[in-house]
Amino acid sequence: MDFNTTTFMKRHLFAIIPALLILMLASCGPVKDVIYLQDLPPNTELTLQSDGDLRLMPGDKVSVNVYSRDPELASMFNLYSGGQSSAGGYNSGRGNSYYAYTVDTNGNIDMPIIGSIHVAGLTRLEVADLVKYRLLSGSLLRDPVVIVNFPDMAFYVIGESGVGRHTFPDDKLTILEAISLSGDLTIQGKRRHVRVLRTEGKKQHTYEIDLTKADAVYDSPVYYVRQGDMIYIEPTQIKQNQASANGSSYMTPGFWVSMLGLASTLIVLFTK
Repeated sequence: MDFNTTTFMKRHLFAIIPALLILMLASCGPVKDVIYLQDLPPNTELTLQSDGDLRLMPGDKVSVNVYSRDPELASMFNLYSGGQSSAGGYNSGRGNSYYAYTVDTNGNIDMPIIGSIHVAGLTRLEVADLVKYRLLSGSLLRDPVVIVNFPDMAFYVIGESGVGRHTFPDDKLTILEAISLSGDLTIQGKRRHVRVLRTEGKKQHTYEIDLTKADAVYDSPVYYVRQGDMIYIEPTQIKQNQASANGSSYMTPGFWVSMLGLASTLIVLFTK
């Protein structure tokens, strides 16, 4: 190998190696900011919070369907449209379209014959037990079967995730399950600073949860998602920079790789 060839290779290695290093660093990224529950050892037993079931609040909708061996007698306690769907009705999947009650400001619903029932703060099964008790204690039905549903309860996800309105698939839902239903966070979503906006009474409270730490997740007051919760996934700094005209021009890895390549080329040219 002659002198000119060796000098040429040295100059180009001097230009290429730093660029490769920058590309490797830019592609790897901070893994610690991406992994969920990263401090959770394998085979660990965790104590779950005791109460996570959805509970009714004023303004919620609830369907209460009463069944019996005597269908005509049971129908007296139901609000339904006789199989014709209508606005505000809830399709029970049993051939009829039932109306959903709206919990009033005092936390009550008003059922036919039974009258006013206080349901605020109750779970779905607790409402069913209460209605069944009222039917039996009042000798209104001898063999009632009460099915209660929350047909309109939902939570919302915005930001760096599968945005949109999502209904609850079960009586309780954790924050990790909610994020899974939304399609998970994008790689550009901050897992360390997930915000949950929750309406409690006449106030809206903001909670923050770190999804990379087990204790922060399992001890959080928003570990169980409630109806109306707004989950906001904040974008990382890189994503924020890309969204701004100035940021996209000089704060991205691609910009610095290009600048390094230009500088290396100039060095090669001027050191010949």
